[in-house]
Amino acid sequence: MEGVALGRPRHHGPPEGLPRPGRCLVMGILNVTPDSFSDGGVYADTRHAIDRGLDLAAQGADIVDVGGESTRPGARPVCLDEELARTVPVVRELARAGVCVSVDTMHAPVVRAAVGAGARLVNDVSGGLADPAMARTVAAADVPYVAMHWRAPSREMDRHAHYGDVVADVMAELDARLWRLAEGGVDPARIVLDPGLGFSKHPEHDWALLAGLERLQTLGFPLLVGASRKRFIGAALAEGGAGEVPPAGRDVATAAVSALAAVGGAFCVRVHDVRASLDAVHMAAAYVERVDRT
Repeated sequence: MEGVALGRPRHHGPPEGLPRPGRCLVMGILNVTPDSFSDGGVYADTRHAIDRGLDLAAQGADIVDVGGESTRPGARPVCLDEELARTVPVVRELARAGVCVSVDTMHAPVVRAAVGAGARLVNDVSGGLADPAMARTVAAADVPYVAMHWRAPSREMDRHAHYGDVVADVMAELDARLWRLAEGGVDPARIVLDPGLGFSKHPEHDWALLAGLERLQTLGFPLLVGASRKRFIGAALAEGGAGEVPPAGRDVATAAVSALAAVGGAFCVRVHDVRASLDAVHMAAAYVERVDRT
């Protein structure tokens, strides 16, 4: 099935309705939660969250991704009403300001409310597995959809980090998701895939997936890479002699990974520090252009 997912043409360009800057997109992370792994509580207040979203856009974020439920390892789910209260007002105000907004959610009712408030993209870390109504809801909303590789909820995902060939395994599981999404009516031209770095993955799995982006692209869909501040980056810094680096201190290293992902063909990187990764993907684009000339 590699390279012919769903028997449809490949969709390496961005789905309709998203920015087209001619380089890897940069998605800025806006966590409106009290318990995110690196910035929990900083933007839990609605006004602060809106201001932060506007700041991310001013820094050059192509998309601002608003999430109201932490997906860090061990995180507990929040009730639907709480997630709606956290996300929808922020989405609405950012969309009114002209920001391209994504909603980071696993729940179909949040999708309906957020798209109604102006969200132009759905970023679902469960790839539709957490809510059986997600595919039908996304199909009805007719917006682009990020389907991430996911095996289990945050509170138990580390128990599922077992693979043979991690790239082949992730590809097979994403391909299965593509078929289910198509059965639910989702237009393949609207789909972006995410290999799910850090989700049911150990550091060696994350590095293998980064190195395997070319193989992942044979599924025929744009790829989003979400590496920002994650454990595998902290582990690599520690191995390199930097010692223990807290998540908020990993932004320069994240930008380096953003450059690697962009050179590897990623459609979008999802990051906390927009400026650093924007510079990184610009450098990656310049590098690829010059390599292609030779």
